[in-house]
Amino acid sequence: MSESGKGGASLLLVGCGKMGGAMLDGWLASGIASRVVVVERAGLPDSLAGNPLVSAATGPEDLPAGFVPDVVVLAVKPQVMDGALPAYRALARPGTVFLSIAAGKTIAYFETLLGGEAAVVRSMPNTPAAIGRGMTVAVPNARVTQAQTALCDALLRAVGDVAWIADEALLDPVTAVSGSGPAYVFLLVEALAKAGEASGLPADLAMRLARATVSGAGELLNRSPQEAADLRKAVTSPNGTTQAALEVLMAEDGLQPVLTAAIAAATRRSKELAG
Repeated sequence: MSESGKGGASLLLVGCGKMGGAMLDGWLASGIASRVVVVERAGLPDSLAGNPLVSAATGPEDLPAGFVPDVVVLAVKPQVMDGALPAYRALARPGTVFLSIAAGKTIAYFETLLGGEAAVVRSMPNTPAAIGRGMTVAVPNARVTQAQTALCDALLRAVGDVAWIADEALLDPVTAVSGSGPAYVFLLVEALAKAGEASGLPADLAMRLARATVSGAGELLNRSPQEAADLRKAVTSPNGTTQAALEVLMAEDGLQPVLTAAIAAATRRSKELAG
């Protein structure tokens, strides 16, 4: 509920880069926000000029008089969080929840800088949120109410799917799988195109085929109720071309052990950054 007591949430968005901007677009499109104040050095995007629901502020000292946000969304880069966060400590009050989308910053970190009474939700989205197809995993601290959880869920769901967990430690492998995962898919496109070139395809055609195949297969997976393994088997004719390729990819030294090692490395790095 907004500060006016009428439908919609009052939001303070700290940082309006690619991810913050994508989330803002989703909130405005869904109608979930009654008012959004944006703190961003570069100012509001031109596309928001004149929008009556959105206004800009230079920092917490420049907020509109009487403005008490339902949610403070922390969308600044992790490396500048130390300098930015303490100024928002005064907003850590009953009725306001802090929602972080910053990688590597733990709940304990936010409680230290905002005070032990702060209601905090830590989340890990990924870049497909920019087109409304993100995957976000979130975890609340003990001070987040059921209503605040529902509100944060709605804010995150405006840019994709959301999963909630109780164990914050799971965010390290979550970061490795879904947070970093889009980069692995893009690498697959690059590798598939290079393999096509190696088999004689012109470079532009190889990349066109790789991009269309990966994006098309992803959309098929999204729309189909079938498991990924079943979709794979449906493409694989006995003794056919797909089976010949899969015998290489599914060998003991094939794709799975390489990907498992990659996820383990990313998980370790996530723990290092958080620690």
